[in-house]
Amino acid sequence: MTPYGAPQAPLPVALNVNENTHPIPDDVAADIVESLSLAVHDLNRYPDREFTLLREAFAGYLGHGLTASQIWAANGSNEVLQHILQAFAGPGRAVMSFAPTYSMYPLLARATGASWFAGERGADFELTAASAVAQVDEVKPDVILLCAPNNPTGTPLTLDVIEAVYEATDGIVVVDEAYFEFAPHEAPSALTLLEGRPRLVVSRTMSKAFAFAGARVGYLAADPAFIDGLRLVRLPYHLSALTQVAALAALRHADTMLATVDDIVEQRDRISATLSALGYRPYESWTNFVLFGGVADPQATFQALYERGILIRDVGIPGHMRVSAGTEEETTAFLDALASLGF
Repeated sequence: MTPYGAPQAPLPVALNVNENTHPIPDDVAADIVESLSLAVHDLNRYPDREFTLLREAFAGYLGHGLTASQIWAANGSNEVLQHILQAFAGPGRAVMSFAPTYSMYPLLARATGASWFAGERGADFELTAASAVAQVDEVKPDVILLCAPNNPTGTPLTLDVIEAVYEATDGIVVVDEAYFEFAPHEAPSALTLLEGRPRLVVSRTMSKAFAFAGARVGYLAADPAFIDGLRLVRLPYHLSALTQVAALAALRHADTMLATVDDIVEQRDRISATLSALGYRPYESWTNFVLFGGVADPQATFQALYERGILIRDVGIPGHMRVSAGTEEETTAFLDALASLGF
């Protein structure tokens, strides 16, 4: 096995790990710092093991009539997913998703001792209800991970696929909405499907749209009985007091924190249009990144851009690369550099 990793380098333009490259606004940063300074005085005590205030805040942010009893959180959505697999996967059980998808899924599954199964996607990396159900019927997995929209391809996932997969299994269905805030405003969330579906889980993160990647905060919504299952596997006091107050402060300024989303979407669409003009093939994306094909030599392209101070991602799909949408200046730097390569 190979550990998860993306190249890290102090380059001027880093567009390889789908961060929100806009800095946290000063007024929000000041509130976070003040909250942290107050919390420091109580660091001799353990934090709230149930992170009650944070769960209430996430329920309020998500809406859809959710309550704190339906919310869970952890150190990034990776730990959220790890908790799910520790509780509901493990030896003798199977975990399934549809490749190409998030590279941590098989690592998390295998680390719990579960078997990993990678289903297939169709043309343009889409997933239809009929195809998904047929593959689920064949594998009969205990946990199904649906990345919506999908990483690393950006592909949307329609609710009919989620509903069909749920009906086709008696296992856990996890809808990973890490990039949901970058979808069209009218796009419905899988949160609308939670009622009456106790095996359905919707996970989110503050790392992307909230520009909070360094704080490591992920969360999910599910049936209260499902949340009880996660309590059995989490480490005691797994969310530090500092993490909790920082996340609460950020959520108090949700509108401000999310103000960059439309700008990022604008740059994403600009990247797609320019890539097409340059002869590449960008795929439809509902995320903050663009996967594009038509790259004759991804490794050489990666290196040439690296030498120009720009970091993007070779995701291992032959002839393809992925680039995050950054600020207008970062996007311009990437597009100008790519256009100058001549290959």
